[in-house]
Amino acid sequence: MGLYSHFLVLCLFSVSSVTCQVTEFISIDCGGTSNYTDPITGLAWISDNGTIMKYGKSSEAQISNGNMQYQRRRDFPIDSNKYCYTLGTKERRRYLVRATFQYGSLENEDAYPKFDLYLDTTKWSTVVVLEAARVYVKEMIIRAPSSSIDVCICCATTGSPFISSLELRPLNLSMYATDFEDDFFLEVAARVNFGALSKDVIRYPDDPYDRIWDSDLAKRQNYLVGVAPGTVRINTSKHVDTRTREYPPVKVMQTAVVGTKGMLSYRLNLEDFPANARAFAYFAEIQDLGGNETRKFKLQQPYSPDYSNAVVNIAENANGSYTLYEPSYMNVSLDFILSFSFVKTRDSTLGPLINAIEISKYLKIEQKTDSKDVTVLNALRSLSAESASANEQGDPCVPAHWEWVNCTSTTPPRITKIALSGKNLKGEIPPEINSLEQLTELWLDGNFLTGSFPAISNLLNLKIVHLENNKLNGPLPKYLGSLPELQELYIQNNFFSGKVPSELLAGKVIFNYEHNPGLHKEAGKKMRLRLIVGISIGTIAGLLVVVIGSLLFLRNLKRKTSHQKNEVQGLYTQTPLSYLHVASQVFVHFSSALEFVR
Repeated sequence: MGLYSHFLVLCLFSVSSVTCQVTEFISIDCGGTSNYTDPITGLAWISDNGTIMKYGKSSEAQISNGNMQYQRRRDFPIDSNKYCYTLGTKERRRYLVRATFQYGSLENEDAYPKFDLYLDTTKWSTVVVLEAARVYVKEMIIRAPSSSIDVCICCATTGSPFISSLELRPLNLSMYATDFEDDFFLEVAARVNFGALSKDVIRYPDDPYDRIWDSDLAKRQNYLVGVAPGTVRINTSKHVDTRTREYPPVKVMQTAVVGTKGMLSYRLNLEDFPANARAFAYFAEIQDLGGNETRKFKLQQPYSPDYSNAVVNIAENANGSYTLYEPSYMNVSLDFILSFSFVKTRDSTLGPLINAIEISKYLKIEQKTDSKDVTVLNALRSLSAESASANEQGDPCVPAHWEWVNCTSTTPPRITKIALSGKNLKGEIPPEINSLEQLTELWLDGNFLTGSFPAISNLLNLKIVHLENNKLNGPLPKYLGSLPELQELYIQNNFFSGKVPSELLAGKVIFNYEHNPGLHKEAGKKMRLRLIVGISIGTIAGLLVVVIGSLLFLRNLKRKTSHQKNEVQGLYTQTPLSYLHVASQVFVHFSSALEFVR
């Protein structure tokens, strides 16, 4: 659901003359029952209960790592729907988005949850719970594509999908810029603090952007194994200048590991790899070197001609000790099992050193549903704010389509069916519906819709239209009978008026227009001609009857006059027969004309 107000966290972090101001942190405790301030970070957390998320249920964790946001989780139904949180953003600004998952339940150990996580329409990751007590952290670095983003849970294959927390952190304008950010997000695969003083992660307030830096002392399967002999841990209390693009926290740069025998090596698994990646290595010389001491080394593994031939001399590259040198590898291909090593050069007196690394996978941004179609759907949803259809979340089509629409599988997706029968819609059908070029079915029957017949002249794929049992009025558009794919048109029980286009009565379309008092069939050309001929014949026949009747009356009158008996008798034996002959000929001609019209 929408989160339209941002929690403001003002953080002043001084590094020499640099002041970093971080605002608009959003921290949601999913399943939490109240708002609170985290005693560890000092950040304000809000509960998603009721206003932010109306679906699912809050469940108490049986296992907790002590952090307040992991004491409860939000469980969602096991169904085909998606459940989304909407976070407000500033378009084209970079953000860190983080979702965390701690199952914390001892039940159903044979069927731990497995489900998908999406950011807008892009599949972010598949969450696979293997340990109930472990906190699974998913992070993404994005440049916001619009004024909001949707983080969605869906598509469970085992167990019930859930989420523990959701966070949004704005970044400095220079941070994590790539040449590909219009087309790719950066899914964080690893962020490691080497030489850490404890197993605890480093985050806000030590990192003003609240990135989570994992300790290299943390123990989990296939994480930082294969350590080279002679690897030692070093640290300093001196300040380290980190004024570079990514601004790693000073506390991270104050620790490091050194390969005293000339090599540093590690191996770790990268989830969702192999893939192309953006990699950062963070180096700062935190030892005071003697006049004859040098530290030079190369990347030995994975071997890449573009990077492995370059010599790292931290003090020289960074223009002094206690200053960050941050080489980045813009686009490298990495395997699921990453083995990396650094070796000192022959003329170096000291072994290689590293303070931290970050590795992120390029994740292709998938297109959202066509914006014209989304505009229409939102207009329809506004006609019934209290219905379930108005509360559908995320993109209409991906990763799971809304219950009342069907979509194409094209890129971008298009709407093919709208089914809002009996949803208490009130108002006029939006004229933008004429832009749904791929629509094949429109079901808006059984509502309280008013206004005229919707404009659908551009919907050449439309097959089925149901508008019956509404309050629509006005004439029917003449083009209805010309829609090439139209098979069903139901408009009964409305207030339409005027003539029915004759093409709709030709039998090609199943057409029901009953109980529209002002609506009647349109008379065709032949029907009008038959009517004209019929009226003409009737008129002439009537005239003949009058003429013959008059003549008969005159004959009877003349018979009573004796002195004209012979003349009148002759007249009546000739004239009526002549008129009857003419009348019969006229009738024959009009009958022939009528037969021709038929």
